[in-house]
Amino acid sequence: MKLNVNINDISETAFLTLQCHALDAQSKRPLLNDKSSVKTLEILKKYFSESDSSLHKKLAENKVKKNLIIHTALRAKKYDDYILNFINKFPNSAVINIGCGLDNRFERIDNGSLTFYDLDLPDIINIKKQIFPETDRYHQISKSVFDFEWIDRIDCEHVILVAEGVFMYCKEQDVKYLFLVLQEKLPNSEIVCEVFNSKWLKGWRKKTMNFKLKKELKLGEETSFQFGIPDSNEIETWNKGLKLIDDWSYIDSEELNSSFLKLFRKNDSFRKIQWTVHYKLSKI
Repeated sequence: MKLNVNINDISETAFLTLQCHALDAQSKRPLLNDKSSVKTLEILKKYFSESDSSLHKKLAENKVKKNLIIHTALRAKKYDDYILNFINKFPNSAVINIGCGLDNRFERIDNGSLTFYDLDLPDIINIKKQIFPETDRYHQISKSVFDFEWIDRIDCEHVILVAEGVFMYCKEQDVKYLFLVLQEKLPNSEIVCEVFNSKWLKGWRKKTMNFKLKKELKLGEETSFQFGIPDSNEIETWNKGLKLIDDWSYIDSEELNSSFLKLFRKNDSFRKIQWTVHYKLSKI
């Protein structure tokens, strides 16, 4: 079967994440242990070997730095935990996986009663539909998160949204407006999202990050970080009712036994370069 593909630079990051999950699952001491990712990667390797896409070569390579594999696995595990804690309180809730990529999170966290929505751009969902069939509780939405029509599909009292590695690639005004729309249309929902430090969006720091994205991670030319915040509580200033619940950095993880990293857990200049915030979107 030949897969019809047209992947942009931002969407290509989904394949790197999938590789990290698969390599973690195949390691001696997996952190996330997402066995589904191994199967998905093998399917995609076969598909792309029969296409004209340059992704075949990238998928065939296993030259991914260990630190990136660990970071990606720990992040996914933590986001799973956020969802599991939420659905333990609200078993019949809706989970929105923003910028879902090729991850099979639904399989990992399904409690048998929640409703799950994978949301991503058409190029990713086009692939995902051929690998993971939809069900009465698992749905795929082929839209940009900023095309707000998708929100009208969510009919549930309790909603949690998660966004790994998404908003830093977006424009600041778009992210701000999204939060305000979600607050209005999905009142009292919770959102867990990865953020980037705005100090690293200028000067030598920005050049360093662009080098890392393009040279070390081999991502496309259009892949660059555009949005950042100075601290976890910054989003509270956007509107009344936006309330920080907690934040998390991968170096907070107990799975990391490095005494070197533990020294930086109380150092925000290191801990908060790229980290996660957890917010309540309360109705005003």
